[in-house]
Amino acid sequence: MGEKLVEVKNVTKHFMINKKQRLTAVSNVSFDIYKGETFGLVGESGCGKSTIGRLLMRLYETTAGEIFFQGENIHARKSKEKEKLLYRKMQMIFQDPYSSLNPRMTVSDIIAEGLDIHQLVKNKKERQEKIDQLLEIVGLKPEDRNRYPHEFSGGQRQRIGIARALALEPDFIIADEPISALDASIQAQIVNLLKELQEQRGLTYLFIAHDLAMVKYISDRVGVMYLGKLVELAESEELYEQPLHPYTKALLSAIPLPDPRLERTREKIILKGEIPSPIDPPTGCRFHPRCPVKKEICVRLEPEWTEVKEGHIVLCHLYQ
Repeated sequence: MGEKLVEVKNVTKHFMINKKQRLTAVSNVSFDIYKGETFGLVGESGCGKSTIGRLLMRLYETTAGEIFFQGENIHARKSKEKEKLLYRKMQMIFQDPYSSLNPRMTVSDIIAEGLDIHQLVKNKKERQEKIDQLLEIVGLKPEDRNRYPHEFSGGQRQRIGIARALALEPDFIIADEPISALDASIQAQIVNLLKELQEQRGLTYLFIAHDLAMVKYISDRVGVMYLGKLVELAESEELYEQPLHPYTKALLSAIPLPDPRLERTREKIILKGEIPSPIDPPTGCRFHPRCPVKKEICVRLEPEWTEVKEGHIVLCHLYQ
């Protein structure tokens, strides 16, 4: 697979609701992201995928476990210079292009904020040239630099967010549901832009989404999350053709097929019940209350990771 860029090892994140109750957003999650790849992370709303993105960016601190970037533990204490360098190499594209851009700042100031903080431009001329270059890279015009976010459409605002993320020339970008707030026609444009930038700049992505069809298109490997747990991990083609976990099978059965005849005849897996509360998760396998093929062991014992075939790992008693 090549060089590991990101290593997530047994990471857990709790949020305290009050003195007695805690919400387990992420529970004992481990995976690696290799240099130059796109790692997709999918699951229903509230499964913990966005929390993982924020843990990687150190917007949250881990409750337990370790996260390494280029071999360095990002949650360990470092010198100010090392901290600055780390933040330059990792950037984030946020879900909502309407709330992630400061409405009081011009596009120029939004994109150059990182450049100013890290003092990466020598003068105003160099600053403007860099901004204009970034705007053109993401498909906007240099004259857009003096406009404000409210003057742009959702797709254009997300392009501004991408330009901001590129300004510091990062190695790794976390895209936290970057297309979910956009129209379907614009979603494809943004995803194609991300793919082009990856090819041109050798970027590595963590692509967080709940649109399974889009994740298949952009990702090299995919991890599936359910109620704070990573339940399956495999190469994209392998996962979509041979899903193993009952939850993954249910998710994939919900993707509509373009051929109406095939769509009418194929079996859809309808999950019963609601997602349990992360404040009080079920015993044993977290999916067992909704699983159509659960066994007695699933209720009382938590499953362990099983590598069914090389690179295809699943958290399920059916394969142990």
